[in-house]
Parts: sequence; structure tokens; C-alpha cells
Amino acid sequence: MVFSVRVYGLLLNERQEVLLTDEKENGFIYTKFPGGGVELGEGLLDALKREFMEECNTPIDIIGHVYTTENFVKSAFNDDQIVAIYYLVELVDTLNCELKTKPLDFAPSLDCQQVFRWVTLTSLKQEDLTFQLDQHVLSLLNSGQAWEGT
Repeated sequence: MVFSVRVYGLLLNERQEVLLTDEKENGFIYTKFPGGGVELGEGLLDALKREFMEECNTPIDIIGHVYTTENFVKSAFNDDQIVAIYYLVELVDTLNCELKTKPLDFAPSLDCQQVFRWVTLTSLKQEDLTFQLDQHVLSLLNSGQAWEGT
């Protein structure tokens, strides 16, 4: 078993909407918070900033830590053990990615795709997110516990 270290950003706008990403890759379709894997030799914060630049073409600032995996979590894709760290982030500039309004609004012919959309925190349900860690973080957001450390 290998450890996979992941880092995610919770970006909220002035309307109390959180940014989500819908992704389609290698036959998998999932909805999650933006972010991804930490590369060898890379720090957590640098990885999160890199992920936002790669995915959204948008620089961010890290506001505060929200959650780090506390229990064993197996990857949905392989036998890796997931260690995930979530941060509250804010935009340095405007968001530079195409935004969709409907879930899973992919182009019809491409196998590997990623789209972004804003969803109000009050309407977002745990089952709207694919992965159990994201679902747990959503429960922290909704309970107000996520804001205590920021």
C-alpha cells in the first residue's frame, strides 16, 4: 500500500456558494472540491496553489486549515491510502475558468474532462459529492466547525 497525499481548496464567493469540480476521467465521473495530488518534493500550500493554477488558471491565497484526514481512507481508484488536507482559500484575482450551471455538464465526445460550478452551501448535500472525505468536510462547513481554525 502506498500513501497518496491530496490537498483541496474550499473557495467561497460573496453569495455563500462553494466552487465544485465535476470530472470525467478513464470511465470515472465524480464531483469534488478543487485540488489534487501533492508531487514529490512539493509542500502542501505550493501544491494547492499549483492545482488551482493548473485547473482554474487562477492564483489563490490560503486563508486557513480546515481539516486533515484522521482515519484510514482507501482510494476509490486503487489500493492507495489517502491523506487529504483541506484549506479555506480566496481568490487573488478573478476566477479564470469556464463555469457551468448544471452538474456534470461535459462536452459529449471527450473522455477526460473537468468543469467547474458554484453551488450554494445551503443547497449542497453530502450525496452531491462523490468522495467520503469531501462529504465529511461539507458536514464541517455546514456545522460551522470548519471556520473555527481560520
